Amino acid sequence: MYEHESLHYSCLKVIAVDEQLRVIYEDNVHFDKDLPEFKTQGGVYIHSDRLTVTSPVLMWVKALDMILEKMKSSGFNFSQVRALSGAGQQHGSVYWKKGSIEILKNLALTNKEYCLLQACFSVANSPIWMDSSTASQCSALEKAVGGAQRLASITGSRAYERFTGNQIAKIYSQNPEVYMQTERISLVSSFAASLFLGAYAPIDYSDGSGMNLLQIWEKVWSASCLDACAPGLEEKLGCPVPSHSVLGPICPYYSQRYGFSPDCKVVAFTGDNPASLAGMRLQEGDIAISLGTSDTLFLWIQEPTPALEGHILCNPVDSRTYMALLCFKNGSLMRERIRDDCASGSWDEFSKALSSTAAGNNGNLGFYFDVMEITPEAVGIHRFNKDNQKVSGFPKEVEIRALIEGQFMAKRIHAEKLGYKVMSRTRILATGGASHNKKILQVLSDVFNAPVYTIDTTNSACLGSAYRAIHGLVAETNVSLADVVKLAPEPRLAVTPTTGAEEQSALVSSFLPGIGRRQHVLDHWREENLL
Repeated sequence: MYEHESLHYSCLKVIAVDEQLRVIYEDNVHFDKDLPEFKTQGGVYIHSDRLTVTSPVLMWVKALDMILEKMKSSGFNFSQVRALSGAGQQHGSVYWKKGSIEILKNLALTNKEYCLLQACFSVANSPIWMDSSTASQCSALEKAVGGAQRLASITGSRAYERFTGNQIAKIYSQNPEVYMQTERISLVSSFAASLFLGAYAPIDYSDGSGMNLLQIWEKVWSASCLDACAPGLEEKLGCPVPSHSVLGPICPYYSQRYGFSPDCKVVAFTGDNPASLAGMRLQEGDIAISLGTSDTLFLWIQEPTPALEGHILCNPVDSRTYMALLCFKNGSLMRERIRDDCASGSWDEFSKALSSTAAGNNGNLGFYFDVMEITPEAVGIHRFNKDNQKVSGFPKEVEIRALIEGQFMAKRIHAEKLGYKVMSRTRILATGGASHNKKILQVLSDVFNAPVYTIDTTNSACLGSAYRAIHGLVAETNVSLADVVKLAPEPRLAVTPTTGAEEQSALVSSFLPGIGRRQHVLDHWREENLL
């Protein structure tokens, strides 16, 4: 039996799977509802400046106590758990006060962990991924290392306000005494692992590469980035480790209080995005696309080329390769707006319009950004006809195809800018609301020239960490995650690329004029200072 804890921003989830990878237990603690004394909204505090967003560390500790007590009350057999791992929301950070390691090592059964750790944190409310209050620290970090692209080349991303290095720099500059009182800085993932380990757990490579501090090639902390953020930082972070590392046995507190076997192994915890890649069981060349309010791409990449847009992270299930993350803000809300404007609010009408128009849209192309986009940083509706002239409108069915093709071409372009290459064995794994629409998936398949499968990712980070717990037990013998999870349900084939008189491999070339034209448009926007 293998267990996983997932510490997301609104709740704590647990899943246990058996040797056949069947889910045998799952439950959650909802922060707002189950822990009302912390007075969070969505598990967070949004501060008066509307930029600073934090979560109370002790709420997370109390949630762990609560979920383990729920499992115990239900009769869950902790003694059968061979390994556990977990995921935490990426970019959040926890600050342990000097002397806390002794308390952590000597947890006493006289009280719950929440009570025992109350005095352990020098920062009571942890900065999390929603925080955007570190713009000046981001600028300083990029300047210190030679610019945004140089920082991306070192750490996988340009400076982002939510990234941990910039959050640490803010704490140091505003509260140097608090920083000096801190003996260890954890990510949310390594913090949760520390609770089970009874010692400070190291940061894993994958979550560590979302900090603007880790050299993703050498997998060591970057001295220039550390120095730009705060003094003595390397010692406070500890040495990063491979994501499949077995950190040690579970601490005696859990064996005595809940009945875990003393032999139960704690496998390195990681971020929620890397854990989702494991849960979706991506393999070399695969793409996972979540088509939701925002559209998100997860990519398995052999030879990344970090850029100013998107993120390169160390791969959580194969330390020789990388994963890329791209986020597009104008996702389902943009699709719904065009559906309402052009298809009377009906998805059936929307799908018929896609069926009635040809791949490539006869050269008509559109980019639709109702709100400021992340990738690329642009806003507005931009339509171009086959002669590359900007036009004010399209017929309704042309508008619908222009929207969907433009969204997926943008995804392919930006994926390839990060070093992704479509391979003969590439699969696209689609999830999210729009993945239920086969006509939309057909356009996706045609643009990438790859089959599209649908997967259920309701608990992908949770499931991914359960899989990683199993993998951790055998990873040192070069067994791959794919071998470990062969029994898990396969994704369902939804659509394959359209075939016609030309060979399938030539089909994508019909999009290349559009892709090239789109690049021309983006270059023009840059010249006009729109990007």
